[in-house]
Amino acid sequence: MKRILVVLILLCGFTIAQEKQISVPYTRVVLPNGLNVLMHEDHTVPMVSVNMWYHVGSGNEKPGRTGFAHLFEHLMFEGSKNVPEGKFDEWLEAVGGNNNGSTNTDRTNYWENAPGNALELVLFIDSDRMGYLPDVMTQEKLDGQRSVVKNERRQSYENQPYGLSWEIISKNLYPEGHPYNWTTIGSMDDLNAASLEDVIEFFNLYYAPNNASLAIAGDINIEETIKLVEKWYGEIPRGKPVPPIDPPAAKLTEEKILLYEDNVQLPRLYMSWITPAFYHPGDTEMDLIAKIFTAGKDSRLYKKLVYELQIAQDVIAFQSSNKLSSEFFIIATAKGGHALDELKNVIQEEIDKIKSEPPTERELQKVVNQTEAEFLDRLESIGGFGGKADLLNQYYFYTGNPDYFNEDLNRYKGIGTKDISAMAQTYLPGNGRVILSVVPKGKTELAVQKKEGGVK
Repeated sequence: MKRILVVLILLCGFTIAQEKQISVPYTRVVLPNGLNVLMHEDHTVPMVSVNMWYHVGSGNEKPGRTGFAHLFEHLMFEGSKNVPEGKFDEWLEAVGGNNNGSTNTDRTNYWENAPGNALELVLFIDSDRMGYLPDVMTQEKLDGQRSVVKNERRQSYENQPYGLSWEIISKNLYPEGHPYNWTTIGSMDDLNAASLEDVIEFFNLYYAPNNASLAIAGDINIEETIKLVEKWYGEIPRGKPVPPIDPPAAKLTEEKILLYEDNVQLPRLYMSWITPAFYHPGDTEMDLIAKIFTAGKDSRLYKKLVYELQIAQDVIAFQSSNKLSSEFFIIATAKGGHALDELKNVIQEEIDKIKSEPPTERELQKVVNQTEAEFLDRLESIGGFGGKADLLNQYYFYTGNPDYFNEDLNRYKGIGTKDISAMAQTYLPGNGRVILSVVPKGKTELAVQKKEGGVK
């Protein structure tokens, strides 16, 4: 046996500038097969959360073979060598547990929450699908889950009002061949083309222990948990090295005015920009700008569009942060009788304003406080999406440091009002964005109209 690398990190609460720091003590273990394990004891309630991140998302796919990462999110629940089909949920629910999974551009995650005394059962069923899923993978299972995913695409994209907007935006924000040029769901043609051999090859490369991290949080004993992890995951062989994703930086140098006619009642405006990657300089400021624009009924765009002018049904802005780069969105649905050019002009006024005039200290502090409250609310949970187990994995994946809790929160507290304006000037240009109008069929006059020149 190779010696197991154990990195024990005990974080203690301490005070800097009279401000209490967040303390999430954790232990890191690296198995000989490369699996990174992050463990956090929390005896507040007798529950445990097992959170597995496979470091593969739709960004690891190739043109012509899209949708594989999301397809595997479904296949991983279809049984493995020692867990017959249907037993994963049945056995977990029998002990009072629950589970779910998700896929994005960068990673695929699976989590199980259960009473602390059911930890070994959870580790057994989770490790079995990592080590022994291909043993029972059949064409019938592939075809069945392929049909489920295709139906999900129909429901969430093709037959959903405004549903194809994200696919249109992705293809126009990023150049062809870029890992973010396609959506996580994949295309119908690619899903149809996926063979059993393709799927097994994808699994063997990306679902190996050396391309995964496992976070366990809750009512556990660290030493006993290490033994259980060794028992259930230790025999799974290391996979081949995963090739890194290193595309040229994507940059838009034009304003793209797009139109899509859909089976909708009201026109909707999408404005999108490429912005800095997750946790990179500028990502924090763009997140705060989004909140200044639309977080709360007294936010700038919500107040202006929905309350004062009453030309929009709703408006939302957000920074969608990813590993290679992020996207900043402003989305507004017009009220009946109003065209999208009218909404766009008001939104542009607010963009220009925040570029030329920094927000007040009070306005900035308000959205920082909102962010802190949301962050602390997540820390009340050990598991599920956004709980402590999930955050340990998130920080490890994106920063290399699972103990990034204080840095994550403090990055917002260190932003000044002038920083907000500077980032708006840099990352919200008029000559580097995608503007998509989704309008009722036959109502193209409601769309944003192309004009000579442009906005800088």
